[in-house]
Amino acid sequence: MALLVGYLSIYSALFSALFTRFNGNKNWFNALLVTPALWLICDWLRGWALTGFPWLLLGYTQIDSPLAGLAPIGGVDLISMWVMAISSSLAMIVTRRTWKLVWIPITLFAVAGLTHFINWVTPDESRAQTVALIQGNVHQETKWLPSQRWPTLLKYMDHTRQNWDADIIIWPEAAIPAFEDEVTSFMENLDKAARMNNSAVITGVLTQEGRHTYYNSVTTVGVTPSGEYNYDTQPRYHKHHLLPFGEFVPLEDFLRPLAPFFNLPMSSFQRGDYIQDNIVAKGMHMVVALCYEIIFGQQLRDNITDETDYILTLSNDAWFGDSIGPLQHMAIARMRALEFGMPVIRATNNGVTAVTDYKGHIIADLPQFEEAVLRAKVVPTNGKTPYVQFGGLPLDIFVFCIVLISLLLSVRNRSKS
Repeated sequence: MALLVGYLSIYSALFSALFTRFNGNKNWFNALLVTPALWLICDWLRGWALTGFPWLLLGYTQIDSPLAGLAPIGGVDLISMWVMAISSSLAMIVTRRTWKLVWIPITLFAVAGLTHFINWVTPDESRAQTVALIQGNVHQETKWLPSQRWPTLLKYMDHTRQNWDADIIIWPEAAIPAFEDEVTSFMENLDKAARMNNSAVITGVLTQEGRHTYYNSVTTVGVTPSGEYNYDTQPRYHKHHLLPFGEFVPLEDFLRPLAPFFNLPMSSFQRGDYIQDNIVAKGMHMVVALCYEIIFGQQLRDNITDETDYILTLSNDAWFGDSIGPLQHMAIARMRALEFGMPVIRATNNGVTAVTDYKGHIIADLPQFEEAVLRAKVVPTNGKTPYVQFGGLPLDIFVFCIVLISLLLSVRNRSKS
């Protein structure tokens, strides 16, 4: 944890260095535009280096504030930029004692607040479906013991049988404590039972291809376009953005020989393709984010199609313990719903299991650390938010132009002096 904090602090230090280099508090142009642009550049670097770690960007703090209305326009990055503009202008007012200019941050806040009332998409009640999310609350320290394999599978099956009347039943990430090719008979029986009840089951499972290729995957059985379950032809989603050190070791040729604690169990997964087909269950199309992937908004956006109805995220946050981590994870998922104007369905092992509407409001959830089933009606939407249509490109261009103008002004001033 100390190493992680130390690494992430590099980006705060980089912002401070750039802020000094560009004279971020020199004038109002720098305060309102240059400083927020520099902050975003550092955020983008953090989200890219070593496959990226954009956890808890500044914009996530505003998920329940009036500034949240900016998310469908430019994503969480636009909110981060807006917060920095307000903060930087307030700092200028205080340090220069120009109290009459307090209208600037107030205006910024008010303009952002007005976007909160714009409805970019409309809910389609005619296509609503019932989902049942099973929260198994399986203890992480016993989950992978061979003696716990069948008790765990029976636990999920017992809850599933009681909810066959739901359109879609969803199990969490790696709910099946085995590689899929070790439980093909179980999967075939689950598929038959789901079809008999006109339902579909989505589950997280580990898959293997060849001797040394492993994936963290999601698959669907029951009422699906792929027909009856067949292990060899079964459509699956393979996790693309792997968790550093948890699912792969960055710079592993150097780090693994360095110390034994880098050889964590299951830390050698392969990455799935960046673009993959949506999961389809009971006629509904879902763009998938497995656990950690929900923090990568651009990846989700690039996988959304005209047919996508929901955002589906499966997770196992048991290793967070009783810390604030799962709550932070849920806040990030809510931001994705707001950006894309789509409900988020989030099934986890021990919480937070929840369903949001297209505005990121939680419409149903379960208490943490309890074995339970969450049933909810999920309503898809019609239409597209500006963020779905254009992604982060307009903001990227804007930031580039601001930095370029700042550099040109700096060069001109040096020429004059």
